[in-house]
Amino acid sequence: MVNEYPLVQVITTLPTPIPIRQVLPNPPEDLLPVTNSGKEGISPQEGWLPITESRKGSSITAAFHLLSSGIGIQALLLPVALANLGWVWGIVCLVLAFAWQLYTKCLLVQLHEPGPETRYSRYLQLAIVAFGPKLGKLLTLFPIMYLSGGTCVMLINFGGGSMELLFKTLCGESNKFTEAKCFIVFTCLAIIVAQLPNLNSMAGVSILSTLTAITYCTLLWVLPVAKGRQDGVSYRPPEAESEMARVGNALNAIGMIVLAFRGHNLVLEIQGTMPSNTNHPSQKPMWRGMIVSCLIIAACFFPIAIAGYWAYRNPYGTNIPANVGLLSAFSEFHKQKTKKAVMVTIYLLILVNSLCSYQIYAMPVFDNLEFKYISKKKKPCPRWVRAAIRVFFGVLTTFIASAVSFLGSLGPLIGGIALPVTLAYPCFMWILIKKPRRYRAVWFVNLGLGCSGIILSVLLVAAAVWKIVDKGIDARFFHTQLQPILKPKS
Repeated sequence: MVNEYPLVQVITTLPTPIPIRQVLPNPPEDLLPVTNSGKEGISPQEGWLPITESRKGSSITAAFHLLSSGIGIQALLLPVALANLGWVWGIVCLVLAFAWQLYTKCLLVQLHEPGPETRYSRYLQLAIVAFGPKLGKLLTLFPIMYLSGGTCVMLINFGGGSMELLFKTLCGESNKFTEAKCFIVFTCLAIIVAQLPNLNSMAGVSILSTLTAITYCTLLWVLPVAKGRQDGVSYRPPEAESEMARVGNALNAIGMIVLAFRGHNLVLEIQGTMPSNTNHPSQKPMWRGMIVSCLIIAACFFPIAIAGYWAYRNPYGTNIPANVGLLSAFSEFHKQKTKKAVMVTIYLLILVNSLCSYQIYAMPVFDNLEFKYISKKKKPCPRWVRAAIRVFFGVLTTFIASAVSFLGSLGPLIGGIALPVTLAYPCFMWILIKKPRRYRAVWFVNLGLGCSGIILSVLLVAAAVWKIVDKGIDARFFHTQLQPILKPKS
């Protein structure tokens, strides 16, 4: 019977939790688990890298790091998703996506310390242990680097764009700050903040990021509700040119919902900032921080989706462009009736949030680049090397943001490729490392969710490719322009 299902056989017959020394005969020290023998201990190279250099975190700092990585401007697209799915299916998909990503986060928290004397503080480490060195890197290296570097590029776009809108609102037509100049200013600020030595030292930055994100998310659903629903709003499903277009719109809407829940590539890293020993493992405080952060994320996302759909269901005709979000609709219909101070506040909050979120998403890249240095030099990074790495990454992401300004149009495609990092791989890694008894409920749940995540990823990639082929993209290089999610429809 098993031979009839080769995928199940492959997934369920790999060896049980394998020590990393058996997976990699001569592993780099950074990939070795941290050993705790009653007292906290770290391998030498772990103490040299920015993610694990300081282990003085708590459930409070973990919660703020998770919120900083989990709440962002992507939430403003949720009303667009509901517009394509309708009230019932939109809310059902939102609830299911929230529950699914919460479950996979719980798995990652457990897998951080799969045994009493082992810790894995990086997603790539865990993937290598679960899938093996070649397959682990093949499956997760690109998605993790995209979720870090690609998100930083988009944050430069959003941060620079909100800075441009801020100056335009304050100065009117006399504003001389172009978006390219705003990109440069934003990057300079980001590089300055990035000089903080390690992830734990960025707790204050994550607190500021969290407060600004919660504030502008709250403003952008409270203000439309207070001002009332637009005239002529219809809640009928949008008309599609064909059956294929209707299916594609639905899949893209599901993609917007699923991709709004982000930050799984940072869960292990955040838990790695917390102290742990045999008597007091990091799992319990991390669990508390994760539950608090997920409740706050739900309190932000659900009102935005429901209130935005209620107020602006169909502001642009039968089809709402997929990259035009709640801020664009609010600017289009209420900017003239809203005090300048309110609009300035919203743009400033988005700017500060983008600047702060940039730091936590850049940290895995800093960590990886420093690992390359210390693996070669066999000594910690001098301060000037660490500063140079951060400057290099800031300049590189700014160049990409300016040169490939249409990267946002490829977001659904690349996001679909990276989706298994959030919804599928944690389930498979839990099966491979924890080795539950086959054909029990927990085994079926994780195998089913993992396979469903892969299938959903394939469908989202197909829908994104179909949309690019059908609608096309404005693929002009070095053509900086304001992101549609930030500006009113012209």
